Amino acid sequence: MRRAVLLAGAVLAATAILVARSTTFVREPTAAPTMAATTPAPRRQATTPTFTRSQREELTRALHRYLDGRPGDLSIAVREVATGLSYSYGGSLRTATASIVKVDIVMAVLLRAQDERRALTSTEKALAERAIKVSDNDAAGALWRSIGGGDGLASANERLGLRDTKPGPGGSWGSTTTSATDQIRLLAALTSAHGPLGPSGRRYVRHLMGEVVPEQAWGVGAAGSGAEVKNGWLPRERHGHAWTVNSIGIVRATGRTFLLAVLSERGATLRDGIEAVEHACKTVAAAFTRGSIET
Repeated sequence: MRRAVLLAGAVLAATAILVARSTTFVREPTAAPTMAATTPAPRRQATTPTFTRSQREELTRALHRYLDGRPGDLSIAVREVATGLSYSYGGSLRTATASIVKVDIVMAVLLRAQDERRALTSTEKALAERAIKVSDNDAAGALWRSIGGGDGLASANERLGLRDTKPGPGGSWGSTTTSATDQIRLLAALTSAHGPLGPSGRRYVRHLMGEVVPEQAWGVGAAGSGAEVKNGWLPRERHGHAWTVNSIGIVRATGRTFLLAVLSERGATLRDGIEAVEHACKTVAAAFTRGSIET
C-alpha cells in the first residue's frame, strides 16, 4: 500500500514538472508582422496646359510693343497639337505665300497619287525634294503644272480644309495668297490622322521639311527645337520691292509640339523680315510655355 502511494506521488510530481517546463518553454506563435496603415501617396495628375485670357492679352501687348514703329505688317498663328490650344495675331492679313506654297503643292501631288493608288514616281519625288529642301522654283513650277495649276491647288485645298488661300494666276504659284490661320490648317493636315492625306504622305512631307538646308532653316525654328519648316521670301514690286517674309512649320518646345505660321509683308529688308518673324515666334512660344515674354 505504502509503495503504491509513493508511486502515485512520484507520478504526480513528474507531471507537475512537465507542466511547469512546458509552460516555461512553450510560446505563442509569433504573429505575422503587420504593415502600418498608410495613406497611399496621391497619384500626380497630368495637368492640361491652359492659355488664359489675361495671358492672351499680355501676349498681344508684347507683340504690339515690338512691332509698333517697325515697317510693314505681320500675322502669326499657333496651335498646340496635343491640346488644340491656339492663338492668332493680325489675323486679317492676306499676303503672298512666296515659297511656303511649295508645301501645299507637294501635298496636292501626294493627294493625286493617293487617289490613283500609287506611289510618287521617281521624277515626282526628285521634284518634291528639290522644291522643299532647297526651295527650287523650277521644281515647284513643274509640280504646279502637273496638278493642273491653280485649279488643281484649289481642289486639293478644299479637301485639306483651307478657307483663305487663293491660288496665283497662270503659272504664278508664288502669288498665291493665304492667311496665317489657313497655314495652321495646312500643317494640321500633316499632324492629324483625320485629314485626307494618308500616314505615308504625311510622314514624307514632314521628312522633307525636317531636311531643309541650314541656310533656309530660319523662322519658326527659333521657337524651339527639331523644327520641320518651310520659308518663303520675296521682294514684291507692288510694295515698292519691300519684302514679304513667311515661315511655317512644326516645332517642339518644353516637351510640347506646336504648329506655327508667320506671314509678314512690306519689310524693309530680308534681314529685317527674318528678325521680325523669329522674334514673334519666340515671343509666342515663351507665352505658351509660361516663360518670360521678350519685349
